[in-house]
Amino acid sequence: MNEKNKQRIRLSYSRRKELYGYGFIGLWLVGTIVFFLIPLGRSLWYSFNKVIIQPGGLAMKWQGLQNYSDALFKDPEFTRDLRDMLIETAWKTPLILIFSLFIAVLLNDKFHGRTLARAIFFLPVIIATGPVFGIISGDLQTSGNSEASQFSTMFSTDLVGELMQFLGIYGISEEMTAYISAVADNVFSIVWSSGIPILLFLAALQNIPLAAKEAAMIEGASGWDFFWKITLPYVSPFVLANLIFTVIDSFTSPTNTAMRRILTLQSRDVNYGLASAMAWIYFGVVLAALGIVVFAVKRIIFYEND
Repeated sequence: MNEKNKQRIRLSYSRRKELYGYGFIGLWLVGTIVFFLIPLGRSLWYSFNKVIIQPGGLAMKWQGLQNYSDALFKDPEFTRDLRDMLIETAWKTPLILIFSLFIAVLLNDKFHGRTLARAIFFLPVIIATGPVFGIISGDLQTSGNSEASQFSTMFSTDLVGELMQFLGIYGISEEMTAYISAVADNVFSIVWSSGIPILLFLAALQNIPLAAKEAAMIEGASGWDFFWKITLPYVSPFVLANLIFTVIDSFTSPTNTAMRRILTLQSRDVNYGLASAMAWIYFGVVLAALGIVVFAVKRIIFYEND
């Protein structure tokens, strides 16, 4: 190869960096296409067909929107589970955010054992698998495992309800009683789901400028004023991030009854067409919920550069 050809194929530094980047994400890109996009397309195709299992493979019989109609109007379990999931997400998400911000503010202060306390609240993120949460919360039925069953009963005792009844304030109204009971029964679930939001809020609190704290002290602001005028505006972008994360985490929870219904149709009943239609309806509901959340919360987010 002569000198002219060598100069012709010589790449610039910026071009080499681009090729290195493509090479770095190449394996991920192949995995995304093979294990995500292709199954996603097949799922969409299955949702419009009746999938028949034959010895030679799968046969498709075109049904149009029949599977979607059956999922919405002929399957009472799916619509009921979908409604219950939306209601549970609507009331549980604010509680998770409030609890996470409260704990993050506490963990941001200096006190003895702060590192241990941070590790304890972050522990569910490390072991937050479906079977572990199911056994601890009692949602997973364990056959032949008495120790797991006994362990799960530790978190199913209605201590709050008994305390309210002892104090004479149990049964103020049916709606309030039902709400308090639901919150009390899901305390462990709320704490379990707060690991990542606490971490994000803690990172936001540590990024509050020292000048803002000093200016608040000079002005004689109380702790309450500092929280509402300094802390909350600076962490508000992370409120949106945590809100999106919490909503998605709720929709993909292993205890979600709507997802259980879809997986049951796919694995036990082997009805791929109807299960795929339900999955796409569920996906549309998740996108709509996220769109509403982002649209509603984005208006009140404070950005330092605004």
